[in-house]
Amino acid sequence: MITQNAKIAIVDDEVHIRSLLEQTLEDLEGEPEILMAANGAEGLALIESERPQLVFLDVMMPIMNGYDVCTAVRKNPKLAATTVVMLTAKGQESDRLRGLELGANHFVTKPFDPDEILDLARKILHIP
Repeated sequence: MITQNAKIAIVDDEVHIRSLLEQTLEDLEGEPEILMAANGAEGLALIESERPQLVFLDVMMPIMNGYDVCTAVRKNPKLAATTVVMLTAKGQESDRLRGLELGANHFVTKPFDPDEILDLARKILHIP
């Protein structure tokens, strides 16, 4: 069963990536609320105020990068239950390891498969 009043945040500076993720996640049962931010600072403020269960977080963004956002989320005890999925065009193993070391739960390389994103969201939000 879907987490009651589930919220998903999409934090990415590329409008077409935000749109693709939004369209993909709209297929989830239970219709979780989808929140969006266009840069890291805006994303962190959104995550702190809305406390989504799941965050899709781009690595390379203006103002504040995804690594810094992930670090700030992990330092906030009120956000301990937040699952962070980092998205990046940087596919090097060192980038993936850095994200995981900073507390990301998953690391997905762009371009991503929308079905993979949907399956991951279902698993995280306990949707059959």
